Amino acid sequence: MALFQHLKNWFSLIRFSHTVFALPFALIGFFLALREGERFTLSRLLWVILCMVSARTAAMAFNRYADHRFDALNERTKNREIPKGIIRPEGALWLTILSSLLFVCSAFMLNSLCGYLSPVALLVILGYSYTKRFTPLCHIILGVGLSLAPVGAYLAVKGTFHWLPVLFGLVVLFWVSGFDILYALPDADFDRSQGLFSIPSIIGIKRAMAMSKILHGLAFLFLCIIGYFFSWGFLYYIGALIFSILMFYQHRLVKPDDFSRINLAFGTLNGWASVIFGALVIGDILLRL
Repeated sequence: MALFQHLKNWFSLIRFSHTVFALPFALIGFFLALREGERFTLSRLLWVILCMVSARTAAMAFNRYADHRFDALNERTKNREIPKGIIRPEGALWLTILSSLLFVCSAFMLNSLCGYLSPVALLVILGYSYTKRFTPLCHIILGVGLSLAPVGAYLAVKGTFHWLPVLFGLVVLFWVSGFDILYALPDADFDRSQGLFSIPSIIGIKRAMAMSKILHGLAFLFLCIIGYFFSWGFLYYIGALIFSILMFYQHRLVKPDDFSRINLAFGTLNGWASVIFGALVIGDILLRL
C-alpha cells in the first residue's frame, strides 16, 4: 500500500494523465510515415511512445523543480507535492535527469538523426520552465515544445522532414498555447506580484481570453488547410470537427469572473479532444494503407 501511494505521488507530480495532450499527435506522426510507405514495426512504435513519455516526464518534473518556490507561495499550487514536502526538490531533479537520458537513448534507438536532435528538443521543453521569468510568450514556447511531437515521430520512422507533420505541429502549437493562456488566468495577480510574465498578467484577463480565442482560431485554420490540401477520408473531417467543437467549447466554460471550471476546460476537454482526434485520424490513415 505504501509503494502504491508513493508511485501515486510521483505520477501526480508529473501529471502523467496529461500525456494524452501530445501523445495522440505523436502517433499521428508515426502513422503518417506509414502512409508514405514505411514498414510498421512494433519495436519502433514502442520506442516512439517511450520517447514521448520520457520527454514529457522530464519536462514536467523539471517544471515542478524550477517552480517549487513560487508554488509554495501561490494559493492555487501550495498543495503540490514539493511544497507540501511529499517529494523533495532533489528527487524531481533526479527524475528530470534520468528521464532526459532515457529520452536521448530512445531517440538514438530510432535513428541517428533523432538522436542528434534530441538535445535540441530537451533544450526547448526544459527551457520552457524558465521562460515565465522574462517573457509573456511562455505559452507559445510551451506550444512549440508539444508541437515537436508529430514532427519528431514522423522523423523517427521516415528519417526525413515533410510538410504534413509540420502542419499538424502547428495545430498543436496554437491549440496548446491557447489553452495554456486560459490555464494561467487565475494566476494573473500572483504573477504580477512575483515579477513573473504571462499573457494574462501583462494584458489583462479579457484581452488574454480574446488572444486565446485567436490562437484556437489559428489551430482551426490549420486543421482546414490539412483537410483541403491533403487526401483524407471522412474520419479525418469528423475528428477535426469534434476537436474544434471541444476546443472552442472550453471558452464557454471559462468566464472573466469565474474560473471554477478551468480544470474541466484545461484537462478534461482538451484531453478528450486530443484522444478522439488522434484515434479518428489514425483510423483514416489505416483505412488507406
